[in-house]
Amino acid sequence: MTLAEIAECTGGRVVNAEPGLEVTGGVEYDSRKIGPGGLFVAFEGEKVDGHLFAGKAVAAGAAAVLSTRDTGEPGVVVAEPLAALAALASAVVGRLGELTVVGLTGSSGKTTTKDYIGQLLSRLGPTIAPAGSLNNELGFPYTVLQATTETRFLVLEMGARGIGHIRYLTEIARPQVGVVLNVGAAHLGEFGSVEGTARAKGELVEALPESGVAILNADDPLVAGMAPRTRARVLLVGEAERAAVRATDVVVDGAGRPSYRLHWDGKTGNVRLRVAGRHQVANTLAAAGVALSLGMSAEDVAEALGEVGIVSGRRMDVFTRPDGVTVIDDSYNANPSSTTAALHALAAMGAGRRTTAVLGYMAELGPHERSGHEEVGRVAAELGVDRLVAVAPEAGPIVDGAQAVEGWTGQALRAADQAAAIEILEGDLRDGDVVLVKGSRYRTWDVVDALRPEEESR
Repeated sequence: MTLAEIAECTGGRVVNAEPGLEVTGGVEYDSRKIGPGGLFVAFEGEKVDGHLFAGKAVAAGAAAVLSTRDTGEPGVVVAEPLAALAALASAVVGRLGELTVVGLTGSSGKTTTKDYIGQLLSRLGPTIAPAGSLNNELGFPYTVLQATTETRFLVLEMGARGIGHIRYLTEIARPQVGVVLNVGAAHLGEFGSVEGTARAKGELVEALPESGVAILNADDPLVAGMAPRTRARVLLVGEAERAAVRATDVVVDGAGRPSYRLHWDGKTGNVRLRVAGRHQVANTLAAAGVALSLGMSAEDVAEALGEVGIVSGRRMDVFTRPDGVTVIDDSYNANPSSTTAALHALAAMGAGRRTTAVLGYMAELGPHERSGHEEVGRVAAELGVDRLVAVAPEAGPIVDGAQAVEGWTGQALRAADQAAAIEILEGDLRDGDVVLVKGSRYRTWDVVDALRPEEESR
């Protein structure tokens, strides 16, 4: 695109360059990542002002700078860079006529399922589904702008902290396929109730065209109930009999890896997953629904699902140390629903072995904060987890919930911080132990890194 075209779609003005100057590379807001011919977007953050790095970005090969003030470099000056980035992304999608946009949302499992969808669709054509949780007002348009004329599938994760957030994202890049995984207790502080969460998540299916496909979880009543909210064809996935894409005969092996029989349109196939966790059945069924709706055969889907792996870090990443201790790193984020799923995976993998759950604070639960933490502790105790370590005072109600379960003979410990949790574990780990680490981005992953073998840490 020329600077004139960028200025037109963003409402900006060209400075220090001819309007016909072309941007031929990617868009970056980190000057260290800029490539030849790229567009550097300067954000004025609380700690770092990107405008100060405009010269460095141009010296590194950037063709131009998108900024809120004249940096002295070739570029486009706009009123607000985040809105400009969204407008630019929308303009780019409009130019890519052969592109199929897949949007997905849910209270848990979004990033993992996005990774699975990306791995499946890459068998059908060039696919953009970058690692990580790029699902907000910045990460979403940034992901969109990675698409090129060669891209056939663009897989976009959509997060929300309130009503209207997902609708805003769908206006940037209108999806043809929409996936809603589940409605749980994430962000209850913002939504107030799971019904409020469902209203927000359902904005995705409302945005689908009549020619599109809404892939809904048949096992979640709040998700299946979104069907009347869309003009698109509805494809139910799950274990319920009404699911069009269905799993039966689910079995979980000693390493926590599920296998199941996949049913679709009168055809069946056997799926044996390499990833751990009973909840991965639902995630992979959603991915299967996307791939099947876009033309992949049931046989190919069953084979491909057996090969999908973890792409984004700290999400059910399982490793075994030389001393025989198995660690489940699910420390990227946590809410009551995802933590419950992880605890079930710990119980399955730890059958006949000693199990430890290191659980951190779960954020954004609002008035449900105490009850949400207590519920997680109760689940851990009912599953028979041998040892529970709650990290930081805010996570203390997890211990209260576990200790309230009659007949639980496990040990519940409170750790003041990550260092204290590490000290508890390092003093008492033995061959065969299985340790789950999970929390809401409050550096609970420091515990995992301390447990990881030195050669892997490097």
